[in-house]
Amino acid sequence: MDEEMRLVTELCQAHGPSGYEEPVRAVMRRWLEGCGEISQDRLGSLIVRATGDESGPKVMLAGHMDEVGFMVSRIDDNGFVYFQTIGGWWEQVMLAQRVEIRTERGMVHGVIGSKPPHVLDADERKKIVDKRKMFIDVGVASREQAEALGIQPGDPVTPLCPTERLGNPDFVLAKAWDNRYGCAVVTEVLRGLRGAAHPNVVYGVATVQEEVGLRGARTAAQTIMPDVAFSLDVGIAGDTPGVESSEAEARLGKGPAILIYDGSLIPNQPLRKLALEVAKSEGIPVQQDLVRAGGTDGGAIHLTGSGVPSLVISVPTRYIHSSAAVFSLSDYRGAVRLVSALVRRLDRETVASLAG
Repeated sequence: MDEEMRLVTELCQAHGPSGYEEPVRAVMRRWLEGCGEISQDRLGSLIVRATGDESGPKVMLAGHMDEVGFMVSRIDDNGFVYFQTIGGWWEQVMLAQRVEIRTERGMVHGVIGSKPPHVLDADERKKIVDKRKMFIDVGVASREQAEALGIQPGDPVTPLCPTERLGNPDFVLAKAWDNRYGCAVVTEVLRGLRGAAHPNVVYGVATVQEEVGLRGARTAAQTIMPDVAFSLDVGIAGDTPGVESSEAEARLGKGPAILIYDGSLIPNQPLRKLALEVAKSEGIPVQQDLVRAGGTDGGAIHLTGSGVPSLVISVPTRYIHSSAAVFSLSDYRGAVRLVSALVRRLDRETVASLAG
């Protein structure tokens, strides 16, 4: 396995729903050793300071560590485990999915239970099962047996899915690409800056609790007070059956996407134009797209202090907020190249021109 795929695999396989990001943070600390001064804010976001020009502008690169997941809420007398969703889930992608529960004694595997079609009447077949009625079967017969495995209320739960290349080896299947993508870009860019000159101070940030309200981005940005920021998060791929081009236009393999709009951020227009110019000059194919609902860390960062010029650089991703996603490695590489090139361009004069 090459280094790129090893980084992607380690990040995606790490178990880290919102509020439980410790394993992801540990992976990033290991990969970012020697890339700059590493610190952590009091909410848990990891901050790496890479100094080029000490007097240059502060550039914030943010990718969130957390993934959508679940939390154990209770165990019934028969040992079935009920849960609270963490982040946005659609019930139809949840039933019969394999999951793992992280307990103090280790991982416990299970499956979200579902009725077989043989016992469903006509009306039941047409209804979406309420997620509040779903449960996890861990293969025990009592609460005591479940507790003996170490399961208790508050334990985090995530989907269980391997990271693997698909028929087209550029396409990868994985859980949690939303948003280990951003974490991977931050890591690759900072590793690429080691020993290199750049006209600014780069803050690579792996934020917490984005999926439940952009919380880590808010505290990290208040800690840094950046002059310019990039939110690195996935976009929605529009290249599968059932998704109309009016809903999402970006396609896998056609390059990273520069978002012209998301539900939390209208980007700084000079910064968006700069990103397009840099992509063209560097020969990096890019797409432009928008996400009408939902937001990114940029939504919190751009409101920091008197305002921070901000932009989202994404990669189109299929099946986000489900148990498995599909994405393109070439799109990811393009994002790393684009962000790295932008960092090299953001000197004091350029950043000053972004205001207003």
